[in-house]
Amino acid sequence: MSHARATHLTRRGILAAGGALGLGAVLAACGDGDAKDSGADKGTNPAKSGPWSFKDDRGTTVKLDKVPTNIVAFTGVAAALFDYGIEVKGVFGPTRTTDGKADVQAGDMDVSKLTIFGNKFDSFNVEQYAAFQPEVLISTTFDDAGSLWYVPLASADKIAKLAPSVAVSVYDRQMPEPLQRMAELAESLGADLKSAKNVEAKKKFEAAAERLRKAAKARPEIRVLAGSAAQDVFYVSGSNYSIDLEYFKALGVNLVEPPEEAKKDTGGWFETLSWENVDKYPADVIIMDDRASTIQPADVTEATWKKLPAVKAGQVIARSPEPILSYDKCTPLLDNLAEAIEKAKKVG
Repeated sequence: MSHARATHLTRRGILAAGGALGLGAVLAACGDGDAKDSGADKGTNPAKSGPWSFKDDRGTTVKLDKVPTNIVAFTGVAAALFDYGIEVKGVFGPTRTTDGKADVQAGDMDVSKLTIFGNKFDSFNVEQYAAFQPEVLISTTFDDAGSLWYVPLASADKIAKLAPSVAVSVYDRQMPEPLQRMAELAESLGADLKSAKNVEAKKKFEAAAERLRKAAKARPEIRVLAGSAAQDVFYVSGSNYSIDLEYFKALGVNLVEPPEEAKKDTGGWFETLSWENVDKYPADVIIMDDRASTIQPADVTEATWKKLPAVKAGQVIARSPEPILSYDKCTPLLDNLAEAIEKAKKVG
């Protein structure tokens, strides 16, 4: 879109800060470049010989003499590939929380076995990355310029010289498209998409999507608000650009939509509200950003939040603004929202 480059820096910051998202929200951080080195263990990916190539969502085709095994990826991408049996040993992005546990974006990976080049936004240990001798770097992109998510702009050129990169777009499209692209990427790396496990995972996702469609059709009066909490402000996300919200809307979910004028300072992503005005939009169900960089519903102390009808009715569930792009991980997102709508009382 025409405004993408103009809002690029703001967009990266606000997405990292809160996903529905928030200027000024502080990222939970464990420091960067502080993980164990994986040494000679380059992974246990399915055997696949011969040259490798993959055309990514920037239109860039990466070609290598052999299928890469020494892969470095954004944490959420690594988690998605892990679900397909592709082991990534080096990651960057939210991987461990401040107490050392696995971040929600790490999925089912054992984070103690990962080499982490940066655990927070705008941090990336380039020297450690070079020593790792990566064969390819994989991330998502949140804009039409194709910038790599969580690769710092200040060191992007240095990082790009060390290994080719692959980008999967999660910008301004619906969830099934990036899910399919991630599956194709996993297949190119050796995953068997025809295995019983992978076939069943996709079927469950499709069934969950149909369940959500039916729930939305049966309960069109239920208004769903996508929110994110920071210390001083509350963010209400519009459906534009976000792969989950665009898909929910396409399935018929009655999403709260802040007007474009209210979102203009954030490139059209969200509206910023003071806690005093958190009741601006009536809502029956609230889906809240589940990332460690945001305040979780149970920890919100603002009285205005506690007075919201949806909160008082217990109709608040988690949302993953950066879904792990495997069918296995996205299916619960659809099922949970469908269940919330099916059971919701009209309170907004």
